[in-house]
Amino acid sequence: MNTQDLEKQFEALITEHQQIIYKVCYMYATDDYTLDELYQESVINLWKGYAHFREESKASTWIYRIAMNTCISYFRKSSSRPQTVPLSFDLEATLMDDKEGSYYLQELYRMISKLGKMERALILLWLDERPYQEISDILGISLSNVGTRLNRVKEKLKEMSNN
Repeated sequence: MNTQDLEKQFEALITEHQQIIYKVCYMYATDDYTLDELYQESVINLWKGYAHFREESKASTWIYRIAMNTCISYFRKSSSRPQTVPLSFDLEATLMDDKEGSYYLQELYRMISKLGKMERALILLWLDERPYQEISDILGISLSNVGTRLNRVKEKLKEMSNN
């Protein structure tokens, strides 16, 4: 396959799955600049690995994994970066039309931003209704570990919401 065809396939793949990339980056971003930077880094890393993608898993699984690893590595490189995820009001407005729903969504993201990196990744995939097997493949943990960790994260979020 020539380079031009490969580029066209990659561009179509990114276009089809750009919401996944943005969703992952949004969970780790500290502001709009960081969101854009994480998105760009994720796409670059996806391109670097695209020629080696053997399609042994679904493209969405591969994209989730690369995007999450990119975001986690980004913050690992610089421990001076803030570890919280403030929400942009404009982005919130596009996600929820009603104010009450927007408040609850904002509160959920605030609580999620206080979780560890792996916990954030786990809950993000669960909220995106990914099957446990796919979560296991993306995060590189056993299937039983997905269920156990997910229950712990849900409990932690429940405790946070009661405080």
